[in-house]
Amino acid sequence: MTSSVFEDGSEEGKHESSNLITENMNLTATNLSLPTDTFLRAAISLKDQVVEVTWNRREVVDPTVYTGLLGTAFTCLRSYEVTGNQKDLLLCADIVDTCATVARASLRHVTFLCGRGGVYALGAVVANYNGDRLKRDLFLSQFIEVAKERALPVGPEEGGFGMSYDLLYGRAGFLWGALFINKYLGEDTISNDILLPIIDAVLAGGRAGASDIKECPLMYRWHGTRYLGAANGLAGILHVLLHFPLYNEDAEDVKGTLRYLMSKRFPHSGNYPSSEGNPRDKLVQWSHGATGLAITLSKAAQVFPGERDLREAAIEAGEVVWKSGLVKKVGLADGVSGNAYAFLSLFKLTKESIYEERAKAFSCFLYDNATTTLAEEVSGNAYSLFQGLAGTACLWFDLLAPHNSRFPGYEL
Repeated sequence: MTSSVFEDGSEEGKHESSNLITENMNLTATNLSLPTDTFLRAAISLKDQVVEVTWNRREVVDPTVYTGLLGTAFTCLRSYEVTGNQKDLLLCADIVDTCATVARASLRHVTFLCGRGGVYALGAVVANYNGDRLKRDLFLSQFIEVAKERALPVGPEEGGFGMSYDLLYGRAGFLWGALFINKYLGEDTISNDILLPIIDAVLAGGRAGASDIKECPLMYRWHGTRYLGAANGLAGILHVLLHFPLYNEDAEDVKGTLRYLMSKRFPHSGNYPSSEGNPRDKLVQWSHGATGLAITLSKAAQVFPGERDLREAAIEAGEVVWKSGLVKKVGLADGVSGNAYAFLSLFKLTKESIYEERAKAFSCFLYDNATTTLAEEVSGNAYSLFQGLAGTACLWFDLLAPHNSRFPGYEL
């Protein structure tokens, strides 16, 4: 599988899928009935491999969740939440401390996945688990200090296009970090006084960005391109907004934008383009395409339960992921692990066992292949959370309780 990294940092890999049943997998009753403890043992073992490569043998510290050492900390936290192993929690705290030291000098972004926001948000949660109130409050104060970045709450009428709006590098990614903190530490830990001006700026920026599109209430550009997917685009921004109370015009604008996205599906495949006007129907992954849309639309269907078309569109996006089969990478961003989470999201939405079975089918393939042939496809980030095997470990942990599963750094 070939991929290219564009000058603006976005990654689009050619999507090569093959028939899931006949060419890539033997979905026998045996491998679909792997006992739960098999996935648990595999997840723990893979987590240990991730730690060995990224922490014990580390050379350069990338302090981000997305491709760096903080993703290892996130994986250790997920392991602790499942197993209760205190060693995982202590290791997670040590890794966060190292990342925090590096992040102060190296990270200019404020987001959870690719910025200082992730270091301080994860640090506060881990310190709270450890009962270390002083360190928890220190990380919280550092997160709130990041919130004082002047560009965060500045709307377009005040020149607010200087900071992007996307999940990886922009305002939505900071807001997700605040949601993460509030989930674990209490709803008003990061107060509305801080968050509401940023939410308003995101909505105002979207309205300004959509001023030339009659049918679309909200639109954003990242490096000049109107991306539609989860990583740098519209689906990711909407997904974050859906976690906040939306009233009247704001709710209608979010719903209208979701329907605009739905109208952009390719007519033959049902997949979604990576960006506005892009004719390439190649990418079925979380970063670009149906996978991210399936997860976002599942959330939207829960927030707006009366809107049946959102639920139907989520299910249809999941069908695209299934029929497209297996991509040739393993990670969350553009691999099999990320695509499996689309089915877990649909399982939580519909409670239908077929989606749990599909997630398990993809996971069984990873169980047989992830650390051998597929690991070669992710090069230097082979053990990272979003482009490598750490994401697979999180998936396997989530299979133990699919009704509580959550895509790392995206679902809460």
